[in-house]
Amino acid sequence: MYSYRSLLLLLTLGCGESVSPVPRPLSPLYRITAGSAAARDITVMAQNVYVGADVDLVIGALLTPDPADDLAALVFAIETLGKTDFPTRAAAIADEIARVRPHAVGLQEISNIDIELGPIGVPLSVHLDFLASLQSALAERGLNYVVAASVTNTDAQLVGGLVRLVDHDVLLVDADRVTISAAGGQSFAARVPPEAVGGIALLRGWVWADVTIAGASVKLVSLHAEANLAGQSLSQLRAGQMLELVSTLGTSRAILMGDFNDHPGSLMYQVLQGAGFTDAWAALRPGAAGNTCCHAADLSNHPAELEQRIDYVFTRGLERADGRLSGQIDRFGEVPADRVAGPAYPLWPADHVGLVAALRLPS
Repeated sequence: MYSYRSLLLLLTLGCGESVSPVPRPLSPLYRITAGSAAARDITVMAQNVYVGADVDLVIGALLTPDPADDLAALVFAIETLGKTDFPTRAAAIADEIARVRPHAVGLQEISNIDIELGPIGVPLSVHLDFLASLQSALAERGLNYVVAASVTNTDAQLVGGLVRLVDHDVLLVDADRVTISAAGGQSFAARVPPEAVGGIALLRGWVWADVTIAGASVKLVSLHAEANLAGQSLSQLRAGQMLELVSTLGTSRAILMGDFNDHPGSLMYQVLQGAGFTDAWAALRPGAAGNTCCHAADLSNHPAELEQRIDYVFTRGLERADGRLSGQIDRFGEVPADRVAGPAYPLWPADHVGLVAALRLPS
């Protein structure tokens, strides 16, 4: 039986552009580098790592009355999954983590993908463990990032169980610089009913950890709110998810990060503002668009064509006496130098741009 990568190479050999990784150019104002953050800064990184294919196309096929398009959509998704090659992208994300050395990394779409199509006559076997790939890449760089918390969002099985996708939110912390006192994960009660998405349970959720960094206590939260489905806006659902979240946080000092799947000024945004949270990008980069979504599903687009700002870092309790937030925030994965050599062509590290924020603790 051909391995997944062998089949992919047969399909793409000689057909794509070839590149070598290029060092990222550093802007003197905003490129946050390891060692530049003050001792009283808390540095966090938020990254939707991307499952690697457009799952919505598969869900759309499942919702049509014609069962014949289900397998075609699945095969197309598997082909895209090969082109977007997560182990290569994991190395690029690990390089960024090594460069900026965040205290914590909030990750979305950390997936386990298992595909065995031999029983239906397709010689294809795929087994991907995103977390293991990323942690291996971090360890290779001498970094000691441990899982503070994880929550399962989706466990979808298709083709009689021959295809399985398990999706997680994960919060990593630098074990050498962060002390964890408590941690956990939770799914949102407000969710899309399974019958609306072909029987798949979408259990978006969040992970959290109470930690001490540089002598200061803070609650770190990473989340993945629900996306719009089939052109249907789910803004009220996302607002409900944020209401659930803030009701668990009390009034504690907190940093929220992740894929909120909605734009500034939306209902979910208003809920967070009403709970006393500050949008770090808007506060530290006023007037800068800061779009984070989205690259093409196969990550082949060039240049970047980012049209939405839906990934955020929100803070509460880090403001100075005058109410202003101090620090820096920047993006990762939006400039051509961030691309890496994939099996067929240069790849963006993910379909979403990552955020890195160095936030100054108040005196």
